[in-house]
Amino acid sequence: MADLFHRVSIRKYQDRSVEREKIVEILRAAMAAPSAKNQQPWEFYVITKKDTLEKLSKASPYAGMTANAPVAIISAYRKDCDVPCYADIDMSIAMENLWLKTDEIGLGGVWLGIAPIEERMKEVEEIVGIPEDQRAFAIFPLGYPAEERAQQDRFDESRIHFDA
Repeated sequence: MADLFHRVSIRKYQDRSVEREKIVEILRAAMAAPSAKNQQPWEFYVITKKDTLEKLSKASPYAGMTANAPVAIISAYRKDCDVPCYADIDMSIAMENLWLKTDEIGLGGVWLGIAPIEERMKEVEEIVGIPEDQRAFAIFPLGYPAEERAQQDRFDESRIHFDA
């Protein structure tokens, strides 16, 4: 649980590749997420090619750091899942697991939302070659951190409402 209070957005990475075992470990954590009707709508694309990372860095005005990341994980969901209206929630849970595991094993990353902005989703799908039966959800550039940041305390007791 410590990673809940340690995880921050990391946008600067060391010029060092990330071991395949660590990427698999991160994706194992992502796929451990619960999902509606256990539909597990996720698909993950691991990108390490510099030219593809560069293209992804331009798919959103917020994705610039992707060009300098050693790896990016693109999450997508299958259109034919059991309850598609919950796919974005399922994907969000998987992304949080992915992010927490990234932090736990000493890496850093940042979740770049692509969905539900149609033009960004289509661009990422074209860049990565995501099949037509799937939709791009997010870009997650990651690597060994080249910056250190403290997480801000976001607890706000005024947002808690107990019944009388």
